[in-house]
Amino acid sequence: MIPRTFEYYSPQTLDEALSLLQKLGPEAKLLSGGQSLIPMMKLRLVSPQYIVDINRIPGLDYISESDGHLKIGALAREHQLETSDLVKSKFPILADTAKVIADPLVRSQATVCGNLAHGDPANDHPATMLALGARVVATGPKGQREIAIEDFFPGLFTTALETEEILTEIRIPFPPPASVGAYLKLERKVGDFATAGVAVQITLDGAGICRRAGVGLTNVGLTPIKARQAEASLIGKTVDDANIKQAAELAASE
Repeated sequence: MIPRTFEYYSPQTLDEALSLLQKLGPEAKLLSGGQSLIPMMKLRLVSPQYIVDINRIPGLDYISESDGHLKIGALAREHQLETSDLVKSKFPILADTAKVIADPLVRSQATVCGNLAHGDPANDHPATMLALGARVVATGPKGQREIAIEDFFPGLFTTALETEEILTEIRIPFPPPASVGAYLKLERKVGDFATAGVAVQITLDGAGICRRAGVGLTNVGLTPIKARQAEASLIGKTVDDANIKQAAELAASE
């Protein structure tokens, strides 16, 4: 199918983009990677009157380390996450996640922030960000505000972003020593949305006792799910087969 007609804007600065969102209102949609928005427009599942393309705004395509956090800018692409030495060394769970999203062509265009801002419970990054305890930065006419990732997905295909806000950054605290994590998805074929997926990030002490656990679930509810009961069941215990099985059963029940 062919999308309905729309007006196209290409702001050169973040302030210009924010001004356009104020002016155009809720009928405007942001375009960054476009790997979710454009297919939905072609199928006429969404028909925005205005497209605000932020790809020509400089300085938003970074993946960097500062203030004890990994910071991912609004225009950082999935392939950057997948190939980043910093991510591979400190956040292998993120590299795990990026490499199973769609295919290389999609990953060359799709943005990490867009994966969250779309609000799709079948997307992969929300579960990983829940496991890592990430926060997102929303920038609007009144400035910036941080939102905890567990508060970011109030409902199906909805987020905590206001109409005039842009998700400009993801902030992930660097994990303590002896932290490990992984993301696993079941899929019908390579590149599909997950039938179900799970992200797990844990921190152990010197005796092998779990001191922190984060568990996020993909495509098993109307929103991404933070499996709090499963997390709590691991704290203070050795990570052995029996405790892993118990945590898995609790995650399934959630």
